[in-house]
Amino acid sequence: MEEFTNETIDTTQLPKFEEVQFSVLHPDYWKVILIGLAIFFLLIGIGLGFALYFNEDLSPFITELSIAYVVLLLLVLLFSRISFRKKGFAFRTHDVLFRHGIIATNTLVIPYNRVQHVALHEGLVSRFFGLAKIEIFTAGGSSSDIQIPGIAKEQAENIKQLLMGKIQKQL
Repeated sequence: MEEFTNETIDTTQLPKFEEVQFSVLHPDYWKVILIGLAIFFLLIGIGLGFALYFNEDLSPFITELSIAYVVLLLLVLLFSRISFRKKGFAFRTHDVLFRHGIIATNTLVIPYNRVQHVALHEGLVSRFFGLAKIEIFTAGGSSSDIQIPGIAKEQAENIKQLLMGKIQKQL
């Protein structure tokens, strides 16, 4: 029987994911985000307009509601832009990394041996710009663990093939 050992690991010698060069999302993905936000705020604006038109009790507050609408729109645009700029992904020899966040930056690291399934999705607007989203699923969950949006479709297909190849090697 082999003798049990439990050596201390020097944590200063571990590889640092912070030093990885992350790939940024495709610049056209910002247009996809803007179109989605424009549709959302158009619907909110139409609803607000109907509320003001049919409810005379709100008429005195039209200025305040308009200012709140514009401030909300600007804040959402600002945070969406920050979020877009902070997102990044990287594929290393043994794992995939995805960085995201607005105030706090989160980095997800998933080893290839945990990947169970990979899906490629194209939304209506994303398809118009030739973009796709990769979803990576691991064991134990019904939803994807990583969603990487805003990747050129050809590159997304290559990533999917890479990940599927890693899954096949595990079997």
